[in-house]
Amino acid sequence: MSAQQLLVSVEHLSLSYGDRQALDDVTFDLFAGEVLSLVGPNGAGKSTLLRAIALLATPDSGRIRYSPALGNNPRDAVVYVPQRDKIDWSLPASVRDLVLMGGYTMVSRWRPLGSELRAKADWALGKVGMLHHADTQIGRLSGGQQQRVVLARALIRPGLVYLLDEPFTGVDAPTEAIFEQVIDGLRAAGAAVMLATHNLDCARTMGDRLCVLNRRIVALGAPEEALTPLTIAVGYGDISALHLPRDGAVSEVR
Repeated sequence: MSAQQLLVSVEHLSLSYGDRQALDDVTFDLFAGEVLSLVGPNGAGKSTLLRAIALLATPDSGRIRYSPALGNNPRDAVVYVPQRDKIDWSLPASVRDLVLMGGYTMVSRWRPLGSELRAKADWALGKVGMLHHADTQIGRLSGGQQQRVVLARALIRPGLVYLLDEPFTGVDAPTEAIFEQVIDGLRAAGAAVMLATHNLDCARTMGDRLCVLNRRIVALGAPEEALTPLTIAVGYGDISALHLPRDGAVSEVR
């Protein structure tokens, strides 16, 4: 990893919601041109971790450092792709309209959307096989189609870090294949992709590295070494069964 450019460094990150500890002393780095798969049970803190990196959740302690390559405002270079149930699909909007909403940060709120941005939206829809649905009302889409549109909405933005929250949930095999192609393209372009998923097969095959999370990092390393019967048992069971150093230093599995 030393030859790769460091884009994001998470250092001793802890975050809670009231009395519930969501993340506890999490430390890892994210590099350009890699896919880091993130797995763990419900409530493990996967979404919280992505939101913290996207500057949408405030840690209790620790810090997140961003490379100067991300510019003066990391929000402009970090693209968060939420779970599709976070979007109101009852809105009276077309598929193209929803994708264009992802590009609003790229234009002045007082300036009309230009043809260049509209062309970018159609390009993004084409990448996920949804251009022929550009004028369809979003309320008419299936779950898999919704997921494709959510990804297209992210592609309209020129990011260096992409944080994907459960993109494979409820999608069919063709959609999964399209997503794999898109993620491969982002990686080839030098972006960092962090992929939270319950699909262990996708996590294993798509990730250059894999992180098992259950509020703390259980394992981090090459997928075939980080995802083992032991780490699955610990990561999806009782976190207290794993004796980790309290300073948060977790060595990658090698």
